[in-house]
Amino acid sequence: MTMKKNRSLLVLATVSLALLAGCASLNKFLKNAFKKPQLTFKTARLSKASLADATVDLVYQLDNPNPLGLSLASVSYAFFVEGKQVVAGTPAKGLNIAANGKSELVFPANVKFADIVPVVQTFLNKDSAQYKAQGSVGFNTPIGVISFPLEHEGTFEVPKIPQVQFDSPRISNVTLQGATVEFPLMVKNRNSFPLPVASINGALKVAGASVGNLSTGDLGTLEAGSTRQLTLPLKINFLSAAAAASALRSGGNAQVKMDGQLLSGGQNVPLDISQLLNFKR
Repeated sequence: MTMKKNRSLLVLATVSLALLAGCASLNKFLKNAFKKPQLTFKTARLSKASLADATVDLVYQLDNPNPLGLSLASVSYAFFVEGKQVVAGTPAKGLNIAANGKSELVFPANVKFADIVPVVQTFLNKDSAQYKAQGSVGFNTPIGVISFPLEHEGTFEVPKIPQVQFDSPRISNVTLQGATVEFPLMVKNRNSFPLPVASINGALKVAGASVGNLSTGDLGTLEAGSTRQLTLPLKINFLSAAAAASALRSGGNAQVKMDGQLLSGGQNVPLDISQLLNFKR
């Protein structure tokens, strides 16, 4: 029994040593065969923007030259705009990275402009804003977790206030008491991305006389670089707008001024429009 027991122990030890040697050889093989992935910064883009806030996506590209897929193991990430830290999101842990190919990693950050500057309108007059990203990201690999830095600095486009202006108004339904005037309003999105505009409204003056209020209602989303034309009718009483009555009765030029506001993403920005317009019959 003792000889059999010793023989069994010897066999077990031999097998264990063989397994250990095999594991060491396998690990050595994996280390030699595994090629380190490359993480590079690709772009910074606005995935969503209004005059109140914007979501800035920093996009990285991971090039995995190995025949095995990888998964995200750890993320530490912070995002700063104009020197102030803002809320940043990260890809979910466990995200699968394709084998033998390139995969995008998107790091979103929501930037509320009121948290960056005391006066949002001042910020909206900037062409661009400075950002800084810092942190690291780790990936599970056959040779352990490999980490990459996420350090990057750059700028992103600040949303611009839409351009709003009138075209020549058209007069209709003229009576002794007043007239209906149709005010064409052009709203141009000067941005390279869509912008929501909830409303434009304001008090209107013609030839210095207050004639009423104009309101567009919800305009929805203006596509990048597009111009929306609206026609806003307004009934004007000649008795309350005597200074404008002459131009409104027969047509001609008159100064039109609108003190109003534009609402986008919950943020009101003031509009001060003053134009010399030709009133047409």
